[in-house]
Parts: sequence; C-alpha cells; structure tokens
Amino acid sequence: MTHPNPDNPTFSPRRLYLDNAATSFPKPRTVTDAMVRYATQLGASAGRGAYQEAIETGALIHECRRRLNRLLNGEKAEHFVFTLNCSDALNLAIKGLIDPARQPAHAICTHIDHNSILRPLNELESRGWISQTQVPVDSATGLVDPDDIRRAIRPETKLVAITHASNVTGTVQPIREIGRICRERAVPFIVDAAQSVGHLPIDVRADCIDLLAAPGHKALLGPLGTGFLYIRPGLEKSLRTLREGGTGSVSELATQPDFMPDKYEPGSHNAIGIIGLSEGVKWVLEQGIETLHAHEMDLVHLPRRRLRHRRPHLLRPPGRTKPHRRIRHPHRRV
Repeated sequence: MTHPNPDNPTFSPRRLYLDNAATSFPKPRTVTDAMVRYATQLGASAGRGAYQEAIETGALIHECRRRLNRLLNGEKAEHFVFTLNCSDALNLAIKGLIDPARQPAHAICTHIDHNSILRPLNELESRGWISQTQVPVDSATGLVDPDDIRRAIRPETKLVAITHASNVTGTVQPIREIGRICRERAVPFIVDAAQSVGHLPIDVRADCIDLLAAPGHKALLGPLGTGFLYIRPGLEKSLRTLREGGTGSVSELATQPDFMPDKYEPGSHNAIGIIGLSEGVKWVLEQGIETLHAHEMDLVHLPRRRLRHRRPHLLRPPGRTKPHRRIRHPHRRV
C-alpha cells in the first residue's frame, strides 16, 4: 500500500504514498474493476426493482455485509449498516443512544479520543442532554486504565465510547478489557475503529463491542464515501434513527421499518462505493490480518534500520529553533 502506482504517471520510483491514515492508496485492482463493472454494466439501485441488474446490485451489497461480518466475527450480516464514513457512523451510534426525553444521561470517553467522538458528545452536552466524563490516560503511554472506566460508570451512564487506535500517538487501547467491564455493567460500548479495522484483529463478540464504527476507505481499501456501523443484535431496539426515508421495502408503512438494515439506511445506497468496498474487504480477508500487520510492522522498522548507523542532519528555516520534520541523509531526502 506504499508502493508506486505504475498506472499513475505522477508517481515515480522515488515517491512513496504514506498518507494511509487519511485514506489508502493505491487500491487493489479488483476494487476499481468492480466499480467500473457496476458503472458500465449494472448501474441499478438495489431494492428498487425486480429486474436482473437491480437484483444483482442488491446481492453485491449484501455480499459486502457478509464479508464484513466474517472479518469482524459479527453475529448477523444484516447488522452491518452502511454510512457515509466513520464520523457518520459514530454520530448514529452516539446520538442514537441518547434520548433527550429520558434524562439524566451520562457518557464516558477519554480526553484523547478523536473529534468524531468528542464533538458529538460536546454537542449533546451543550444542548443539556448529557453530562460526560473524559477519563484521563497515562501521560507516558497514552493508554486508558480500564479500572478508571469502571469507576466512571454511573447508574445513568448510557454509553462508553473509545477510539481504538490513534493516528496521532499510535496508542492502541485495551478494548477487550473495557468491553468486558461495559458488558458486566450493561452499558453500551462504542468503538471507533477508524485506524484499527483492517490493521489489527477485531472480534466484536470476544471484545464485547456493542457498536463498532469504521470507514471503508482506509485499511479496508474501499473508496472514499464508504463506512459502516455494526450494531449488536438486540441493541437496535433502543438505538434511535437519525434519518428516515424510502427503503424500497414495506412502502405502505408511514413510518421507518423497524428491521435491519432498512431501519438505518434510508434512501438509495452508494452502490458503486459499497461494491468497491466489498472487494477491498475480500482482499484483506485473502491476505489475512496477521500477515498484513506483520508487513506494516516491517515498514515501521525499515527507516529505523536504515538510519540507525547514520546521523541525519535536521533541516530548519532561518530563525527557527525547532527542526523541520524533513531530514537529509547521504543518499536521499525523506
């Protein structure tokens, strides 16, 4: 995922793409091939017709759910709800659990969680709908102590939300221990897996995860505009909808369907994006999370090994006391 793309003339053998925490590039050829096939041969909207192309599109979308279910050891494929991105999924998870008519409500997070957790919680707090506890982390490691989560739980606590892995510090939180505490206390546990899904093994059952939000365009190698929320079976009964609309199912109802995944997927699907995501997930499954993680660790250690016996010169602008982030060593600039 960091090698030059021979199909892109702007990429030379001396350039490496290293912004995978923002979005992965290049994608596997199977991803783009599947998207081109949909755009040129199918082009239908799933669930909106009984003709061949619409039926096949629906089947391809469901296949993506099945692959995600296999990757994360979910209980039911239809409990993977497609969203715009991870932030969209987290908004559904967090705001869906908070009913302003049922107060008081309390939420728990950490003070180093991503803004996709902090901002929705802060917005709810500004409306007077919740109070929140931001549990501190160890200043040296960035890790949260699961016992601090345990101590922060109150009778009115409605959720615990944690960013699994940080793209800033690299810290990976102990979600299994936290999940077990939440399950013991019957508090829904939300995991932001934006920087971990596809990189690290995640088992939503063993990790006691109630709601897992993730993007499709990072380590799962799908296109931008894709994401999903896993909802533990049974929790959908207490998770409010944030949007309602057409689903192509039970259209005679005046209210949103209450079955999965239609309850949380109003409007036409991003079929081309989901089909691309499905191929990305398939590629990850074929390679294996452990194999991919080992390769990533090799890449992490590569610059350390290369620079271990060299003394790089730190570059800085005139008058600047702190060095710039680029370095110069005898062969090339990194």
